[in-house]
Amino acid sequence: MAYDPGAIDATLAAAVGDEPVLIAELRDAFLDSVRRGLDGLEAAHSIDAWQIAALRLKGLAASFGAVRLMAIAGEAAGAVVQDVVVLRKLRRAVERL
Repeated sequence: MAYDPGAIDATLAAAVGDEPVLIAELRDAFLDSVRRGLDGLEAAHSIDAWQIAALRLKGLAASFGAVRLMAIAGEAAGAVVQDVVVLRKLRRAVERL
């Protein structure tokens, strides 16, 4: 799956128009939410908590056009709790945002 580094900014620009400062603030808020979502996934120790955290992260990614993150979060929802391979993929995807 291809990674489009401009997808998030394009999604934000479509929502708020040509407002670079607002786009930057919203992007920062998105990244903060993504990091908290990843923290929640890493802290999950039951299948229910794991799936809820993964699906929240997937929904957040979908809302902002972060297609790769959305796909990996969807993969996480079907994975075993604390799947190290999936967590590594998610961390890498977050770093690339």
